Amino acid sequence: MSLKTIKIPFQDWHLLVPKFRSNWVVDPQTGDYSTNIPCPTGIAIDPALASYGIRQSHELATHLRTLSPPIERIYSSPFYRCLQTVTPTYNALSSSETVADPSVFKIRGETGLGEWHGTARFDHPSPAEPEILKKHFPHYDEKYQAHIKPNITGETIAELHDRCAYAMDKIIKQSDQEGVEAILISTHAAPLIAIGRALTGRMPEDVTEEDFRPFTCGLSTFVRQKPQNSGSEVQEEEVINSVQIPRITWKNKNGVGGSCWEIISNGDCSFLSGGEERGWKFSGEESFMSSNSSSSLDAGTSLGVVTKKKIIASDFSML
Repeated sequence: MSLKTIKIPFQDWHLLVPKFRSNWVVDPQTGDYSTNIPCPTGIAIDPALASYGIRQSHELATHLRTLSPPIERIYSSPFYRCLQTVTPTYNALSSSETVADPSVFKIRGETGLGEWHGTARFDHPSPAEPEILKKHFPHYDEKYQAHIKPNITGETIAELHDRCAYAMDKIIKQSDQEGVEAILISTHAAPLIAIGRALTGRMPEDVTEEDFRPFTCGLSTFVRQKPQNSGSEVQEEEVINSVQIPRITWKNKNGVGGSCWEIISNGDCSFLSGGEERGWKFSGEESFMSSNSSSSLDAGTSLGVVTKKKIIASDFSML
């Protein structure tokens, strides 16, 4: 057992649009996604960060390079904004003496950490292929094999948790095999909450409970505890919506990766000049299955989520 620390910054939705709103919409009848802002990969739900988000990513990098043990691996959702968020950190760490082997220190795109989409009768957009992302991010590890992919027709909240639990179990075991002590995870709001619950082994009865705090570019840190039992185990595969999700016994404080994890910082934003901004929580299932609407829905605010906003009046670049 080598891995001791997992650090998870959340970066999402820092888009150059009025009132912090997500800038893509979906037609619930056809599944057509559209946006009025060009996306680097050509995928409607895959925008780049706004200038404010880029500034936050550099503040994050400055903070992360001072921590101990130093980060030795970076895993990220393959969506553009998540990769963009950890790029300054990669640049800062790859040029430091803390990286033992620069040839393996690349950003690993893990689809198991990808965005959550509700169940639908249509296919949701997937992130760009590795060869495309490699053109945008030369430090992207195009040879890395992701452990699991989200169901293209969406997931329930329970399925999201099981998907994230399995992905983290595999990432932790891979880190143990490689002998690293600290890793960095870049993901989205819903997966961050699911990952926190999987690591600590605690699933609240009310999924809307605000147990983990995903503020934009906030940092949550988890430290490994000595295993009280055998920890998580992979059981038989359960077929859910044509996707096989191996069952992980992470609940009831079992945790994942053979251990339970303690959270020592929950959405820390003390290193960000703007502090806590744009928190998020579950407010129920996100589903397109029963929508009778013929009009498009804002995919960030109308589909079973609650967004809390903190706007700094003196920073007009955010409005």
